[in-house]
Amino acid sequence: MRCPFCQARDSRVIDSRELSGGDSIRRRRECPACGRRFTTYERVEPVALMVVKRDGRREEFDPRKLRDKLRIALTKRPVPQAEIDRIVATVETELLEMGTVEVPSTTIGEIVLRELKQLDQVAYIRFASVYRDFADLDDLRREVEVLRSASPGPKRAG
Repeated sequence: MRCPFCQARDSRVIDSRELSGGDSIRRRRECPACGRRFTTYERVEPVALMVVKRDGRREEFDPRKLRDKLRIALTKRPVPQAEIDRIVATVETELLEMGTVEVPSTTIGEIVLRELKQLDQVAYIRFASVYRDFADLDDLRREVEVLRSASPGPKRAG
């Protein structure tokens, strides 16, 4: 590692510590040429996932973009930020577990819809209306019917 002070090409590690539950390592280093100390950080670079859009374009998977779309669907809904983060982590984990570098955007949309269906039905409909590109009220009505038939109705007392 090059010294940031004198640009010497060598340094020695004097201390190492794990950070973020083992996701990264902090190293204190000392330059043998000038004697100054500095800190470096080491982390595993995840494999870049490429999302294949419906029109064939490819772009790198961006968890922030997905988080923003979820926030829009969950606007004014009683869902904590931790749930949004959980969904983003679930999507990313499932995509990585697929073991491919290119993933169709439809796969991401279906995972998100599955998670939203269990979490918040209004957010599910909002997300589905954009993801499935509803053309009219009939499309919306059909999706609501699918949602109703999949979830149990309200419980009634005896």
